[in-house]
Amino acid sequence: MTDKAFWESKWQQGQTGWDLKGVSPAIKVYIDQLTNKNLRILIPGCGNAYEAEYLLQQGFNHVTVIDIAPTLTDLISKKLKPYIDKEKLFLICGDFFEHQSTYDLILEQTFFCAINPNLRASYAKHMYELLTPNGKLVGLLFNTKFDGGPPFGGNVTEYETYFKPYFKHISFMPSLNSITPRSGKEVWIEVEK
Repeated sequence: MTDKAFWESKWQQGQTGWDLKGVSPAIKVYIDQLTNKNLRILIPGCGNAYEAEYLLQQGFNHVTVIDIAPTLTDLISKKLKPYIDKEKLFLICGDFFEHQSTYDLILEQTFFCAINPNLRASYAKHMYELLTPNGKLVGLLFNTKFDGGPPFGGNVTEYETYFKPYFKHISFMPSLNSITPRSGKEVWIEVEK
């Protein structure tokens, strides 16, 4: 769902039940093993940008976050202003599907489950377009069903149909570091261009 009014109202009303109040443990483990601090990294549907803030604290130099809700991006611009001023963080208020650039790494954390499922094939295609050769998309996807949405659930068999047309390496593994309420309901995805 890339409905700006919907997500803007969620942020204005403080209806952010998906917010972990910190960096996702599984993504933190992944970040901690990265050694190249000059990777160009994108976090779409960034929420409160905990993962971006953690990357910046670890010395990464090229982090871009994008979200469609102006209330949220205003909060991030205040919270992470020193990094924006140093041009280590690039903050975009806009629609992911209209974004044009290239990245070595894209981190997925509750963006895929927030968009309408009829956009999932477009998500995979656009991820391919945004990644550099050998670039990776990594992160967490729900491996469970939900009534209604967002969040919208799904399963690995479905997800593979979106990524197979574009990516040479696709890996889904049970997430070993999910937060307790999501334990057993998430998979770790790694796809490589």
